[in-house]
Amino acid sequence: MNKDMKLSEHLASPSEAALSHLSELNGLRLSPHFTLGELTKTSVKTENGNIPSRVVIENLRNLCENWLEDLRYSYNTLYHKGGIIINSGYRSPEVNKRVGGAPTSNHLTGCAVDIHVTGFEQAIRYASILLDISEGTQQDYDELFIEKSSSGNHWIHFAVRPKNNRRKGGFIKV
Repeated sequence: MNKDMKLSEHLASPSEAALSHLSELNGLRLSPHFTLGELTKTSVKTENGNIPSRVVIENLRNLCENWLEDLRYSYNTLYHKGGIIINSGYRSPEVNKRVGGAPTSNHLTGCAVDIHVTGFEQAIRYASILLDISEGTQQDYDELFIEKSSSGNHWIHFAVRPKNNRRKGGFIKV
């Protein structure tokens, strides 16, 4: 997000045209293995959908091209073949509020993803690979957490801002 840009401008409401082309938007490739539809899916039904702005799409593209593709490749090379499943990527302000997201969540700007894992061991492996990517590419991240729900399910929360990343990590956040 441009430093001079206001959050309200960054989170501009989708236009009527965007709403009418939702299926085309969902099929938009952000990288070879990830689509906009995967990074904007939600079970929360809202009046305006969960349609991101152009700036948000570029933030999601950055996550996919520079992090998720490398995570997918490295995990598949080291452990097994399979895809990376995104539980949550971009969230509109309404979706974020309804799922209990923080008012300043990186999901609002398309700078964060929650990645499905099949267990704690896979979460540790994903986190380790993301740390290796950061070190190897000299790219910084904002947040890297292994999170756990009250029912015991784990996932990876990973965020990268266009700038001012805090390299904030956490092993388990409940």
